[in-house]
Amino acid sequence: MKAWRAVVLAVLLLLLSGCLVSFKAPLPDSEAAPKGLLGHWTSTNAWGEPLNLELTEVGKHHYQAISYFRARPQEREAIPLTVSRHGSRWYLSAKVPARFGGHFVIAGFELTDKQELVVYNLDMEQINQAIGQKLLSGQPNPSEEGDGVLVDSDMSKVFSYLDDPANSDVFSEAVRYQRLVKSQ
Repeated sequence: MKAWRAVVLAVLLLLLSGCLVSFKAPLPDSEAAPKGLLGHWTSTNAWGEPLNLELTEVGKHHYQAISYFRARPQEREAIPLTVSRHGSRWYLSAKVPARFGGHFVIAGFELTDKQELVVYNLDMEQINQAIGQKLLSGQPNPSEEGDGVLVDSDMSKVFSYLDDPANSDVFSEAVRYQRLVKSQ
């Protein structure tokens, strides 16, 4: 799963816990990205490799994340995504490749006053606990790269759970990008 982690880390869809929380449905494509999200970002992954991320609009309310390691700029990964705001949180959604289950991943994000893009992933144990407590519905989702969980609740129920302040610990910081300033 390390290769998938590198890709996911580089394109905002990070897996620090080793297992993937996926969803049957994507976020709706009815909302524009917040001001300041689009552009060039930089970070360093867990192995110390510098990463670049380019977020661009490719259609009305459709975006693309292009990521690459600074040392290998020709090896780019492009992922289409949508964004949505619920309560005080912003979320992004992208299709997961078939070998990882082929569904959708959802992550939280925020833009800070320090020109940072902070991405949050969902804790699989807590999502499994919510499924066990019947707060969400879902089942195990094995893939070639490891076991995950597939949430099949409708999105209104998912966001009701995610937006509840009592569940704020379901999010953990996955990566922090800085705005890339081009030198002249």
